[in-house]
Amino acid sequence: MESILITGSYGQLGIACIKYLKSNFKLFISGRIVPNNGMQLDITNEKTVDQVLAETKPDIILNLAAMTDVDECENDPSMARAINVDGVKNLCNGFKGHFIQISTDYVFDGRAGPYSESDKTNPISVYGRTKLDADDWLRANHLGTTILRTNVLYSYTKLTQASFVKWVVDALSERKHIHVVDDQWNNPTWTESLAPLIENLIKVKAFDLFHYGDADRMNRYDFALIIAKVFDLDTTLVSPISTADLNQIAPRPLRSGLKTEKIESALGIVPNSVETCLEKIRKQLFK
Repeated sequence: MESILITGSYGQLGIACIKYLKSNFKLFISGRIVPNNGMQLDITNEKTVDQVLAETKPDIILNLAAMTDVDECENDPSMARAINVDGVKNLCNGFKGHFIQISTDYVFDGRAGPYSESDKTNPISVYGRTKLDADDWLRANHLGTTILRTNVLYSYTKLTQASFVKWVVDALSERKHIHVVDDQWNNPTWTESLAPLIENLIKVKAFDLFHYGDADRMNRYDFALIIAKVFDLDTTLVSPISTADLNQIAPRPLRSGLKTEKIESALGIVPNSVETCLEKIRKQLFK
């Protein structure tokens, strides 16, 4: 049985990957901040990384560890680089196996999306630049690499606070009025769409760059309305707002999203619709 070291295991994608991978692989579950008895791993600490790799000897590394708070990256670019770029280099130091890197549509400027793997990159934020630098370094230095770019990941679990879906459902359930941007376009992606796809990429040893997002490209406001509809919540509590009105520190790509033809062809898959994914989440929550 092949073994996988998963970094950043306690985020929303990590939880989904553990669920799907645990039956067919030996998993080493790690994170910078971990529950009791978890394996602590700060990928910015080269000595600690070397020690963990020597102890676990994984066949595969699934790197989910990243600094993903876009505004915090803008505020602290050195930390963003330490985690998103140098951390990747630390993990690859002496590692010869299959390395899987989760990347982002933020490597593009968001002027002409959705984007394919061959489109010109042009990040407009520190977060996007550091993720692109990691992509470029891996493609040049680690032959056994799969890079998977995705966008607007969501789930709904008690442990994940960063999910857009969880924020919308929790807020509307409490009758709170929310403002959601109507000028950022992506194809929102359920973590449980992505996790089995990652397993397939491991099985076929797809050493390449791929884009994946679920089937529907939409703006965040429309996404919030669909969430409200599926969960039988009051759509009148959701109001549109522009990205400029938020005065965020880091610029956001507006017309973004990812084309998925390459990975559909490679794996023989058909992306799910957003509504299908949300219905499955609701069934999981209320079964």
